[in-house]
Amino acid sequence: MESLKGKKVLLIGATGGIGFAAARLLSGSQAQLFLTGRNEEKLSYVAAQLPGVETYQLDIESPEAIEKMGNYYLNKHGVPDILINAAGIGIIRPVEQLTITDFTHSLQTNLVSVFALLKSFLPAMKEVKRGLIINIPGVLGKVPMAGAAAYSASKYGLIGMMQSVREEIKRTDIRITNLILGGVDSPFWDNIDLRVQKEKMIRSEEAAKAIWFLCQQPASGVVSEMVLQPFNHQAV
Repeated sequence: MESLKGKKVLLIGATGGIGFAAARLLSGSQAQLFLTGRNEEKLSYVAAQLPGVETYQLDIESPEAIEKMGNYYLNKHGVPDILINAAGIGIIRPVEQLTITDFTHSLQTNLVSVFALLKSFLPAMKEVKRGLIINIPGVLGKVPMAGAAAYSASKYGLIGMMQSVREEIKRTDIRITNLILGGVDSPFWDNIDLRVQKEKMIRSEEAAKAIWFLCQQPASGVVSEMVLQPFNHQAV
């Protein structure tokens, strides 16, 4: 296990349930944290809970905003050791109820934003030939379910994109890890009209521990994929 002390960690989506829990663990391991979030009030709360971390308000749906943040980070901190993308949205409804706006919104937030992050940080990582990128495609990026056409499209796209990027970085020490999560008891479900049993879901803190663990991968290897899902099916 690699020590996180002093490691430069850029965490996208630190105001979500999983992101905030991961930030707490990483802060406790003395990583040098740079946290982003869309909601200024929530981001201020995160900053108050984790003294010493740097926060940055970021609209991940805007490639221009991501590019600006990337330039700011690289100029101030240099190349991050670890880039974690814990941001995303879930629109779960049947096709006839999905709008084109729903579909493009899902792709923009869950897929195009990650491409924009790669454009901002992968060239710098390639220059130094090192780095770790962690994405959270979710189990619906591997096994679709009814009502998840937009969400699965964005997450399948994410997995495919990162598989292609892996081929570009074979001669470097840049590592890519996908954390495949099943149902997590987080605010993700608050605006989804689907009957679920949250008591059977993975806790946000446990999902965050998986991220924390993956950040400490040994230098001699890489965890390409980790799957963590509820022990019992949670839908009712």
